[in-house]
Amino acid sequence: MKPALLVLEDGRTFRGESFGAEGETFGEAVFSTGMSGYQETLTDPSYHRQVVVMTAPHVGNTGMNDEDPESRKIWVAGYVVRDPARVPSNWRSVRSLDDELKEQGVVGISGIDTRALTRHLREVGSMRVGISTVDTDPEMLLAKVRAEAEMTGANLSDAVTTAEAYVVPAVGEKLLTVAAVDLGIKANTPRMMAERGIEVHVLPSTATLEDVQAVNPDGLFFSNGPGDPAATTGQVELLRAALGEEIPYFGICFGNQLFGRALGFGTYKLKYGHRGINQPVLDRTTGKVEVTAHNHGFAVDAPLEGSTTTPFGEATVSHINLNDDCVEGLELVDEKGLKAFSVQYHPEAAAGPHDAAYLFDRFVQLMNDRSARKA
Repeated sequence: MKPALLVLEDGRTFRGESFGAEGETFGEAVFSTGMSGYQETLTDPSYHRQVVVMTAPHVGNTGMNDEDPESRKIWVAGYVVRDPARVPSNWRSVRSLDDELKEQGVVGISGIDTRALTRHLREVGSMRVGISTVDTDPEMLLAKVRAEAEMTGANLSDAVTTAEAYVVPAVGEKLLTVAAVDLGIKANTPRMMAERGIEVHVLPSTATLEDVQAVNPDGLFFSNGPGDPAATTGQVELLRAALGEEIPYFGICFGNQLFGRALGFGTYKLKYGHRGINQPVLDRTTGKVEVTAHNHGFAVDAPLEGSTTTPFGEATVSHINLNDDCVEGLELVDEKGLKAFSVQYHPEAAAGPHDAAYLFDRFVQLMNDRSARKA
């Protein structure tokens, strides 16, 4: 195997072997704690410009298939594993992970101590990183890493969104219509809405209020996506206008952060973020604790107790992370009741867990309730 080099922006260096495509890549180093679901991770647009370190020691066992991608391509900037599977073993596998990374030009590294790398990122925080099979001089690669742009201040949703609007039809009888703004949407999201009788109109990230209203929606949805929510303005203005028009709203991940900004809250960068499929979250509206899937490096800065008066109603923190008290969800209520809500995690996680799938039913109930009150 060809030697590969990984260098973090603080100078920490790891030497290993090439995995996937040969070459050189840069991004923000983050770690994912998922033991499975690596295909969904790789194809999640939220990982755009990030180099993902897998904490599971053995990766690639089930190969790659054509059914599970969450988008049109692999989005990670680079991939770091300890022990890649030599031969995939799964009845749905059509190619190996290594072959897929090579095919899509994704540079990776294997054979390094991913546990040591993960501990370093936990202690120091996520940072820029470079992986190279062509430049084995750590000082030279470090200089390139430090010349790369940071994630803070990056507006990336336009780079991952759909070029044109499209429709995912309802399964069975059409009951509702939703305008879904694609900020990096995963394929399972409109699929789960369609299963509930929702016709989903997926719109580009540049959609205006007029574009939303043109589909005559019963509700508005903002998806997950990459980048710094503080660097995003257009979608925040769209959401404020939609809330002013009393269009019911549901947001996931980046959609939660933009909802927070629309309500007047700030956002901030987490030290190393939440990524993986084992994060415990308390739904304060039910008292239920869910094990949830996450992928975010930013969070909403909102008071955990009490409510906040906004131009659109009273806002409260509805969900909190039980590991670090991070805001994991928001609710907006006016004199007519629940008006909008969002969560920071992924109820649509195709690889699981599925504890939070009920949130799509809550969205359906919200739209039906608001429609009934309007009638």
